[in-house]
Amino acid sequence: MRSMMMIIRKYIIALLLLIPVIASAQTDRDYIRQGNKAYKAKQYPESEVRYRKALSINHENPQALYNLGCALMMQNKMSEAVKFFQKAASTEKNKFRKSKSYHNIGVICQGSKMYPDAIKAYSESLRNNPSDNETRYNLVLCKKLQKDNKQNDKNKQQNQSDKNKDKGNKDKQEKQKDKHQKQDKPQQNQPQMSKDNAEQLLNAAMQQERETQERLNRSRQQQQTRRLEKNW
Repeated sequence: MRSMMMIIRKYIIALLLLIPVIASAQTDRDYIRQGNKAYKAKQYPESEVRYRKALSINHENPQALYNLGCALMMQNKMSEAVKFFQKAASTEKNKFRKSKSYHNIGVICQGSKMYPDAIKAYSESLRNNPSDNETRYNLVLCKKLQKDNKQNDKNKQQNQSDKNKDKGNKDKQEKQKDKHQKQDKPQQNQPQMSKDNAEQLLNAAMQQERETQERLNRSRQQQQTRRLEKNW
């Protein structure tokens, strides 16, 4: 009888030791259910609190990690959401659910125009779920947007280069113009001849012309006289 009582006591003690573990697992799931209920009601801050409580009990619960990422995403806490989606993807064993985490990372990166990161995330999502057409469409779109961005950057660089070239030519023309103006300026600043001085120079030139003409006439007359004397 005594041995039977000892066995019963040991069994009760074992059950008491198991109760916290069972309660912990139930509380973990309960917090996730509460978070899901708040999330469906669009009470995203409240759902965030519930998912965090679930993770405080089991910090590697992939469902709590993924759902918390979604709650943060709906509150525009994008960088923090990516962190929890990455944790969910690394701990999740189910490929379908793993692909959803990578898909959401791709959506966040695409919205921030981080196309290389989005392409990487979408590609990883398709590796885990090749039949996801939405992810495939987003992947193709991001590749196109990345290509367009590279072309736009190339065009901007070319336009900037053309502007710099035009500016250089304009500066060169301005320098040449300034050089010509400096060369012309001394001529423009030379002192102008007065009217009296001009008349004096003109009269002197005319006088010199008359004297030259008279010398030529006398020379011709002398030559004619010598010729006449010779003929005689």
